[in-house]
This record gives sequence, C-alpha cells and structure tokens, in this order.
Amino acid sequence: MEKRDYYEVLGLSKGASEDDIKKAYRKLAKKYHPDINQDDPEAEAKFKEINEANDVLSDPEKRRRYDQFGHAGIDPSYGGGGSAGAGGFGGFGGFGGFSMDFDDIFDGLFGGGGRSSNPNSPRRGSDISIRLDISFMEACHGVEHIVEINRIDDCDACHGTGAEAGTSPKTCPTCNGAGRVRVQRPTILGTMTTTQTCSRCGGKGRIIEKPCNSCRGTGKQQNTKKVRINIPAGVDDGQVFPIQGEGNSGSNGGPRGDLNVKISVRKHEIFERKGFDIWCEVPITYTQAALGDELVVPTIDGNVKYSVPEGTQPGTVFRLPNRGVKRNRRGDRGDQYVRVNIEVPRNLSKAQKQSLKAFEETLNEKNYEKKNSFFNKLRDYFTS
Repeated sequence: MEKRDYYEVLGLSKGASEDDIKKAYRKLAKKYHPDINQDDPEAEAKFKEINEANDVLSDPEKRRRYDQFGHAGIDPSYGGGGSAGAGGFGGFGGFGGFSMDFDDIFDGLFGGGGRSSNPNSPRRGSDISIRLDISFMEACHGVEHIVEINRIDDCDACHGTGAEAGTSPKTCPTCNGAGRVRVQRPTILGTMTTTQTCSRCGGKGRIIEKPCNSCRGTGKQQNTKKVRINIPAGVDDGQVFPIQGEGNSGSNGGPRGDLNVKISVRKHEIFERKGFDIWCEVPITYTQAALGDELVVPTIDGNVKYSVPEGTQPGTVFRLPNRGVKRNRRGDRGDQYVRVNIEVPRNLSKAQKQSLKAFEETLNEKNYEKKNSFFNKLRDYFTS
C-alpha cells in the first residue's frame, strides 16, 4: 500500500516551520491516541502514521532527503538511495523499545493543564445567586432588605475536616496526597504511561478513618442565614450586586464565595425611568392649555408646582432639572421630563356645543397656525 505524503498526514504545506510541525503533531497525537480515541477503529493506524510523519519531518536531515526524493529518500523499501543506517527507520514499523509518557506530552502542550492540581490546596467556595424584587421608589431612593438564604458552611462538629472530633484526616499512602496515580500499560505501540484518579482516596489525597457523625465525612452542612442588603439609590433593573464573603464556604481553608444579588424593579403606575431621567405624562384640560395654568406635578420626591404657559400644545415636554434618579457614582441626579396630554372634553351638552361653535367663529387664522400651514401645503401639492 502506497504511503501518504507526510505533510498531508499532518495537515501541513511543504514550507511548514518546525513549530508548525510540532503543534500539528501534538494536536493529532492527542486526537488519535488509541487509549483516548477508542471509538475510531482506525485510530491506532492513524496514530502510527502520524508518528512516522513526525519522525521524518522533525528531523532536519531526514526532512531534507524526503523533500528531495520523497519516500525513497528515507525508506529503502521504496528503492531509493536511503538505508536504515543512512536515515531509514531501522525497524520503526515494530516500534521496538518504544515508550511514551502521554501525560508529559499534554503537560508540554497545555502548560501543565494535563495534570491535576493539589487536591488539598485551598479552594474558594462557590457563589450563591438570588433575585431581589424591589419597588420603583425603593430603586430611586435606596433601601435596606434582609433576605434569607440557604448556604453551605463548615460542619460545626468537625470544623470542616470531615473527621470525628479528636482525629484528623491522613495523607493517602497510595498517591501520597496527590489524588492521582501513574499507570503503565503495554500496547502495540509500546508502554504508555498515564495518570488516573486514585481509587483509594477518590482523588482527595486524604483518607478519613473515622468520619464525623454530623456531616458523614463531608466536612460541610447546609444552614439558613439572614443577610442584610443595602441597596443604594439609583439602582436599575437587572443590576447585580456582589456581597463578598456571603457565599458557600471554601475547602481546605479557602475563602467563601460571594452572594450575587440580581435586582428586579417593579414598574410604576405613573413614572417611567430612562437611564437616570424620570418621565411622566400629565393630562390637562383644553382650557388650561389655552389659557395657561399652574399645575401640580408628581415627582419621585413629592408634588411640585409648575406653570404651563398659555397656548400649550399637545405633546409639549417640559423639564424639571435635578428631579431624576441619583447617579450611582456621582452626587448629581438626572432630570424629570413631563409630557403634556391635552384631554378633549366628551359628552358635551347642547348648550356647551353651541357655546363652542360660537367661540370658534370668533377665531381667525392666527389662532390656528399649524392648521393653516397644513392646508396651504396640501393646496400647493394638488395645484402644482
């Protein structure tokens, strides 16, 4: 069977650098190692082919001959000028004496990621997340709430060791506290060395001979605790407040996690928030809009008086400075914007209708600038 091009085997072009070859080999060796990839029946053959290609392309002299003469330059079976003593494999096909520490390959590839960290080193506890519903006004002004959470604490009886009072955990003699053991297995490719979880201690690195009766050796217990939460003025819907050190307890003396409080703000019947500004709509009568009037306007701090000028039009927006929400990291506040909605009267009596018609007859073009402008444009459109 004719051999494939070695560059093709590693997925490289002929001008690939030494670093490219190294990276491609490590990636493919991991993918097709028969101890890792047990689902692919061709994994073993592919792994052998990958190693053969790497053996040639990673050697400058072999690669030079291969680039010049192809397979004949490095394998005498192809009838070329090469021989086992002059660059041939000399029994490579049988992998005689071949031995590989597979963990060392991945350790170099991933910078130590292939090996487990010390199971007895301090570890931070996990975070707890809760949602806190507050009112619109509470979000504007700030509020203090006391919430009840369920969290994991160190066992009171054994203080987190998991061992019965008066005793302590022992270092696992099988793995010497590492939590993992090295295992050698003979394969068709040679001896492979891997690591696996220590079966004696379950990967913990310690053995508890007399487990604590209260926590059954876990060193943990679940408790309910009340936590006081101070929500600052200006908090917005969806914001998350981390409260440090109120999460689940850590392991091996590690710190607690945090309590993450996600704020949910209920809608208000009158006000709407946009950033740090407050918006509301105030209905006024036709007479108030025409003659002007002093209005009582609601704000998040209470009612205030505001004078609307005569001739106020529907949809007019006026601004109340510094009547909005406090900015979280600044001392100033947003503004409040009030949109005027002119309510047209309904259910008029006959006398009221006659009065309005009589009033309408007294008005001229100056009283309806927008109306006259619109009809002038409409007339021009049809006559042009």
